[in-house]
Amino acid sequence: MNPQELKSILSSGLLSFPVTDFTAAGEFNPASYARRLEWLAPYGASALFAAGGTGEFFSLDGAEYSQIIKTAVDTCAGSVPILAGVGGPTRQAIQMAQEAERLGAKGLLLLPHYLTEASQEGVAAHVEQVCKSVKIGVVVYNRNVCRLTAPLLEQLAERCPNLIGYKDGLGDIELMVSIRRRLGERFSYLGGLPTAEVYAAAYKALGVPVYSSAVFNFIPKTAMDFYRAIARDDHETVGKIIDDFFLPYLDIRNRKAGYAVSIVKAGAKISGYDAGPVRAPLTDLLPNEYEMLAELIKAQGAQ
Repeated sequence: MNPQELKSILSSGLLSFPVTDFTAAGEFNPASYARRLEWLAPYGASALFAAGGTGEFFSLDGAEYSQIIKTAVDTCAGSVPILAGVGGPTRQAIQMAQEAERLGAKGLLLLPHYLTEASQEGVAAHVEQVCKSVKIGVVVYNRNVCRLTAPLLEQLAERCPNLIGYKDGLGDIELMVSIRRRLGERFSYLGGLPTAEVYAAAYKALGVPVYSSAVFNFIPKTAMDFYRAIARDDHETVGKIIDDFFLPYLDIRNRKAGYAVSIVKAGAKISGYDAGPVRAPLTDLLPNEYEMLAELIKAQGAQ
């Protein structure tokens, strides 16, 4: 799959980030992870991102990373393309990018660089070096310390033909509009705010109809129903699912920093696909919060 073919795939449909399965002792569990991917793949996501933010990329060591990407690629071969998360220090991101390409990932999601603040030019140099280290398509994730502007993204698009996507995790509408208007059809555009469904209608109005769903991990049917309702401007269905599920879900998610991942792992367990605990520095939901989530999921019916 060349970068332009990947861009076409990412320009429509629902995307998702499978959680990474760990044992009770916190070790990667490849059998459980493969079982999860086999369950999710047929529901119709356009692409899945292995070792992304919801997959606890920030907690993985090098050997685990290779295992996770290989398991995802092998399990989903012929069914759904896998994009691999890469990030951290530039040289580490390059090593991961080349390893993911070697293992057969169809593309990369470039997560923010590590810790230090940097100039726009420095961030752009980081992105360019990663893009030029591989031939597969790259999606850059504007979030946290990565805050590229429209002029710099335009320069990167000229220098890096395989930079084919832009994912927004900032929620800066002025910036999003400027990027969408300036870059036009050069990129595929993805909504990437936590619990992206809450923002999906607004982003669609901005020309960003595609987003990544975390709840696809445990209520894939509802996630697809919601996406289809957004796509056909079915405001009644969208409003009902937001009222019945997403707003009370956010009440739980917003109780602690890091719960955007923890609540997804709890949901996976409730749905019968236990992915094990989250790793430090994240913390799992408290028992009463787990029960509140279980009631919400139960109300969504069989998936």
